[in-house]
Amino acid sequence: MPPQEQADLWMQLRDRMKVNWSELTLQEKKAAYYIAFGEHGPRAATPPGEGWRVAAYTGIGVGVSFLLFCTIRMFGGAAPSTMNKEYQEATNEYLKAQNSEPISGISSEGYSGKGQVQSAPKKN
Repeated sequence: MPPQEQADLWMQLRDRMKVNWSELTLQEKKAAYYIAFGEHGPRAATPPGEGWRVAAYTGIGVGVSFLLFCTIRMFGGAAPSTMNKEYQEATNEYLKAQNSEPISGISSEGYSGKGQVQSAPKKN
């Protein structure tokens, strides 16, 4: 149906819906319902194959991200000298000497966490 005819039909139906709805015919009620809630505009059904397209583009995005991550890691330098167990244990001792986080942190009574230690021992 051409857009002009659709608009004319909608205007007629809109004027008709202003009266008591018990006076509307069943066909007019169905038309009003379809105009309000039918599968058109934002409620239109998705086109066939859209799910696969979304999955494909998501996979492409993840793949590109992985390649970018690997490239950055490949050209990145060595780990900093502070990323070893000995340095991090020394940091723990320094924090204890400074009484850092005395309520619930490394300087609190009965603290049993690892503190700053997160790396393996230094390799020679």
